[in-house]
Amino acid sequence: MYVERPSSLEGAVVWTRTPADRPGPAHPVLPDGCMDLMVVDGRLLVAGPDSRAQIADTRPITAMGVRFAPGTAPALLGVPAHELRDRRVDIADLWGAAEARRLSERILTAADTVGELETVAIARAADADRPDPVLGEVVRRLDEGGTVAGAASAAGLGARQLHRRSLAAFGYGPKTLARVLRLQRALTLVRAGVPYADAALTAGCADQAHLAREMRDLGGTTLSAYAASAKNEIPQPSGSSTTA
Repeated sequence: MYVERPSSLEGAVVWTRTPADRPGPAHPVLPDGCMDLMVVDGRLLVAGPDSRAQIADTRPITAMGVRFAPGTAPALLGVPAHELRDRRVDIADLWGAAEARRLSERILTAADTVGELETVAIARAADADRPDPVLGEVVRRLDEGGTVAGAASAAGLGARQLHRRSLAAFGYGPKTLARVLRLQRALTLVRAGVPYADAALTAGCADQAHLAREMRDLGGTTLSAYAASAKNEIPQPSGSSTTA
């Protein structure tokens, strides 16, 4: 069973997945522009931003995490997002073995494991630089369906400067982020039962064929296969694939 709630850390979500209600396979974990600090089967990991679908982990394990809004995780993790793109990395590789052992023991022995994980994330965020508000505005505009050129102009950034800063913040350039956010908007509508053509146009695609191509390119599957699996969906957070 997958459940999530808003975190007290701005823009973040706390999620938990338990094994008892995992009766069958789930569709691939799709890119969403986010990064996660998570505990999977007793391991403290970071899930980098995905640029392509990841194979869902269907093992009967408990997983939990804090999912950060696009662009907000690199400062508290201490590493540019593009270095973690399409990767699942042990926290020891980022913060050192001693710190990883200390945090793992603290989190795994806590009465409320996911709550303690959230506390660690909040503490790291408090000690880190604030996320770049300019890039936060870029995310907002792209998520509303704005163009990359429009977002760059509003942010006062040239195309090359925006691309460079986007790699560090999001893990890929603004055009890829715009595609990922658009696909997520469309799939939210598909899950709600909106016809493909209407979902495509509302999300900002040219037509249904455009959405179908984006689904294949970014999601590695078809709209019909995704919709079929969503009928009995076992929701997947962005970090729930544990492939290293």
